[in-house]
Amino acid sequence: MTMSSRLPEPYGQSSGANLADILERVLDKGVVIAGDIRINLLDIELLTIKLRLIVASVDKAKEMGIDWWESDPALSTRARRDELARENAELRARLERLEQLEPSRTQQEEAP
Repeated sequence: MTMSSRLPEPYGQSSGANLADILERVLDKGVVIAGDIRINLLDIELLTIKLRLIVASVDKAKEMGIDWWESDPALSTRARRDELARENAELRARLERLEQLEPSRTQQEEAP
């Protein structure tokens, strides 16, 4: 009767599949980590830092109603284009108002 001696697997061989499973589960379900840091001096709030960390897939985040990156100009080219278009429209309106004031000035300068 021989007993096969089973040696433990080297570290890291089976943990890859476990890590992949854990990562898949986290992205599928999502994880939220939240915390606030407040610094007060004599009941005067000097600094408040709100930390929110969400680890989830994009699909899961959208399913939860989280899509802030789509409207952040620093993260979305569409949001940046929209911001530039709005800014451009405001500048054109301002220029038009200034040009409406300007003809009266040029008429005064042209008349000797």
